[in-house]
Amino acid sequence: MKQDFSSGIQDLIYISQLYGQDKRFVIAGGGNTSCKNREKIWVKASGTALATITEEDFAVLDRSLLDRMSEKAYSADPAEREEQVKNDLAEATLTKGKRPSVETSMHNIINYPFVVHLHPTAVNGLMCARNAASELKRLFGEKALYVEYTDPGYTLFKKVYDKIKEHRTTCGEEPQVIWLQNHGLFVAAPTIEEIQSIYSEILQKLEQAISEPLPAGERETSPCTEEILPALRMILSADSLKTLKVRNNELIKFFYDSTDNQKSIARPFTPDAIVYCQSHYIFLNSETPEALLEEALKTIPAFTEKLGYQPKVLLIKGIGLVAVGDSAAQSDIILDLFEDAMKIALLSQSFGGAHPMTPEQVHFIDNWEVENYRRNLTAVTTPGRAENKTIVITGAAQGFGEGIGRNLLREGANIVIADLNEEAGKATAQTFNRIAKSNSALFVKTNVAEPASIRNLIHETVCHFGAIDSFISNAGVLRAGGLDDMTPENFDHVTKINYNAYFYCTKAVGKIMKLQTKYAPGKYYADIIQINSKSGLQGSKANFAYAGGKFGGIGLTQSFALELAPYRIKVNAICPGNFYEGPLWSDPENGLFEQYLKAGKVPGAKTIDDVKAYYLSKVPMRKGCTPEDVTKATLYLMEQCGETGQALPVTGGQVMLA
Repeated sequence: MKQDFSSGIQDLIYISQLYGQDKRFVIAGGGNTSCKNREKIWVKASGTALATITEEDFAVLDRSLLDRMSEKAYSADPAEREEQVKNDLAEATLTKGKRPSVETSMHNIINYPFVVHLHPTAVNGLMCARNAASELKRLFGEKALYVEYTDPGYTLFKKVYDKIKEHRTTCGEEPQVIWLQNHGLFVAAPTIEEIQSIYSEILQKLEQAISEPLPAGERETSPCTEEILPALRMILSADSLKTLKVRNNELIKFFYDSTDNQKSIARPFTPDAIVYCQSHYIFLNSETPEALLEEALKTIPAFTEKLGYQPKVLLIKGIGLVAVGDSAAQSDIILDLFEDAMKIALLSQSFGGAHPMTPEQVHFIDNWEVENYRRNLTAVTTPGRAENKTIVITGAAQGFGEGIGRNLLREGANIVIADLNEEAGKATAQTFNRIAKSNSALFVKTNVAEPASIRNLIHETVCHFGAIDSFISNAGVLRAGGLDDMTPENFDHVTKINYNAYFYCTKAVGKIMKLQTKYAPGKYYADIIQINSKSGLQGSKANFAYAGGKFGGIGLTQSFALELAPYRIKVNAICPGNFYEGPLWSDPENGLFEQYLKAGKVPGAKTIDDVKAYYLSKVPMRKGCTPEDVTKATLYLMEQCGETGQALPVTGGQVMLA
């Protein structure tokens, strides 16, 4: 066995990421990998995702201390025993501060340099079937090492340890594949190339053994989703805001269409499913949105009172599979794992039918410290003043909107970037998601001047996040010019984007917010915020098209506020000063500095620097307005519940209200 294992670590990273990025093998960061020499073992640290693992994400342990654990006598009391094992693992860990996978001891006793433990869907179609043992022998021969379900932790380690020793004796060889009922499998080999070859052969043989293919194909989400999810989200958010996400396809339809089919997915198949999806689920089978909500109002409280926790999984007839997450990241995990359970339920029919976990097995996982540790890792949301709020921002691909979105993302919000610029919008969403924690960003191509496009924006937002807590109408355009040179076409264009679109957006989002506040606790308020301008507070020479639309926007804000106040929807405007660093002002070809210079708006100005100096001289605080300034104003408006219909200036003192 190798002593210098530097190349082995790189191989381990490669194979870990390869399988970790493939959902056929790994969901929710599950599974673990290792490599070892005589003295040390490198094993995935708990809470680390295989897809992005690096050398620093492996715990390194002293194998001589691990070897002692194989023969050590531990307490007969399960809780005390697991605590003792955890402490011994910690003592053997050389990289302090990293918690090694609970299955480290199993990796250690397998006499191959590389071990890759995964939970492939196809494998669990067999391992979660009633005839798992006999079908395994039929497909893979008498020497296949099968371990019946055993509670994970030290008990499972001892069972596997004994099975390996028995296999060595009876078969005269070291097992390379260990099959675990309702859990997955271990594959071991001298090289990662052989690991890949073994997994490939296993999947190929299992695919050939499947009698019926899984239902395939995506389905569009129903328009009725907007009549249901916002209400459900608020029913489930009495203690803290949840993120709901819906998924619909032919596989999911197979189960929501039939109460008989739902019986086969009513109990969990694997420990991972329990950790993230819990062990009980709600199936809503009413035919209309009104009946579904009435059913939910009865079912959800009864479920929570009986089990002591809220549902994580809702299967809704005609709508799809709905995840109830403490964060956007958790919602994605729940959807992936429960859809995997649906696949397992159908695949198992080729091997004698489904074999879910027993209530006793479920109880152990629910109360096992190790799995609670994993559950808590994914439940941690991004702390911040907008934690788990869903905020739509129009015109957020760049400029002021991008800056506001970036700052609200850092405050824990899910951000929907609504913009006509598809290339910039997608790039901004990717950037946001790289810096997000458990929250998320979504781009939806949107033309705010088209009501149909706004309706699509609302639909996509509700499907991805379940609600809209704040809608920030930020998209705007400016065409400078006086009476003599302003064309009717430019005037109409500016007015439609800056004025009409605010009405279109408020009309569409108001329906969603009314539904939310109807089903929400009394302390919940929704927000509509227009990013207006200081030009909405005082006239602007040679800029009347822009100023007129912004003045009108404040009139709309006050009127909308009066109409929506009874529904606990606040409507306010923010009137920023000039954001000189943004593209609106600084674009070298069509920025306002360039436009104002050409339009002669600044008397005597010969250069762009002259225009800049002129505008800064009008600001008592001698600074432009930044996205950070506007974000602080936005957070204030969202947090307070005593003001609506206001136009809040953020101008450095350039415009002061009487």
